[in-house]
This record gives sequence, C-alpha cells and structure tokens, in this order.
Amino acid sequence: MRLVLASTSPRRRELLSLLGLSFEVCPPTFVEQPIPGLSPLEQVARFALEKARSVACTCPEDLVLGSDTVIESNGRLLGKPRDLKEARAMLTSLAGRSHCVHTAVALCGHARGIDVVEVATAMVYVKPDTGGAVERYLATGESLGKAGAYSIQGQGADLIEKINGDYTAVVGLPLQVSARLLHAAGYPLVVDLEELYRRKPYPNWSRFTP
Repeated sequence: MRLVLASTSPRRRELLSLLGLSFEVCPPTFVEQPIPGLSPLEQVARFALEKARSVACTCPEDLVLGSDTVIESNGRLLGKPRDLKEARAMLTSLAGRSHCVHTAVALCGHARGIDVVEVATAMVYVKPDTGGAVERYLATGESLGKAGAYSIQGQGADLIEKINGDYTAVVGLPLQVSARLLHAAGYPLVVDLEELYRRKPYPNWSRFTP
C-alpha cells in the first residue's frame, strides 16, 4: 500500500518524515477558494479533503494524505498573505492577542472506500508588538506563504508567547491526528509516537512544549 502526500509544503514533508514512513509527494490540483458561509473549521476541513481527493482520483489504489491550515481570529479566517502589506495587517491584528490555528488532515483511498478528515486546533498567544517586533519580522521575508503571516518553526517564534495544543498542528501537520488516521486505515506505523513527542525533533518544538 503506497502512501502519497498531497502537498507542496516542505514543512509537511519534514513532519510526515518524522513518523518514519516511506511516502511519495504529489502536488494537489485543487485550487483553494473559500466558500462564503462556511466556518473556518468547515473551510479547512474542505480544503484538506479536496486536496487529498484531487490526488487520490489519479491513484485509487494508494492512500493519499492531504492537509491544510487556517487561522481563526475573532471568527474571521486568515489564510496566506498576498504581499507584505497584507502580512503587516495580519500580524498587527494578531499582536497581543490569542487566536486559533486549525489544521485539517484528510486521508483518501478510493479502492478501500477511505474518505475521512479530522481537524486539530491549537490556541496561540502572540506577544504585544513592542519595539518594532513586527517590522523586524517582516524584514526576514518569512511571512509570505504562511497562514497568518508567521512561521512558528522559524524566526516567527519570537513573536509567540505560548501555545495550547499540538505544536505540529501549528507548523502544519498534526502528527497525532495523522498517525491515528493512518493506523485506522491499516497503514503500519514504525515510530513510537509518545517517544517522538518526548524528543520533539523539530525546530522550536521544545521551546513551546514542556
């Protein structure tokens, strides 16, 4: 049974590799277009599922894992900024407040009738913007291409006070959810998940998880 990751994200490839699994990468063809009226939770679940389905239809015998991440702030969905101006507005609105990071994981296998999705949510607390912290971070160039305009595994960690929830969900692929879905589908896991979460072998993981 071949495992395929439907993603172009290097972070998701790195995280999935921590589970010690052999997998291939195939970019999804699904284009993310928010649907008015859907909640952030419903939106992110749909995005992850459609990403996985867009790849699964070309390889029905395989298991396809898809994922998507959005930020919810005051009930409003924040995706990836289009430019630095939008990134600045996002980071300014998040400064000194908490927000939810929703990351959905979908698993599809057409031949086996598998079509499931689960969402992991973490609460992130952002430091107030003092001493030009937001502008310094924008100058790093990390903001673009990241949901909410920051990268917690990179220099964006300096903006974050603490998190409540799974650190890997904030990065972009909750490993506990991924492992649970794969196990339920009959895909063998070779890594001790509890030991993995004790070691925290990913940038800044131990910084935010005791």
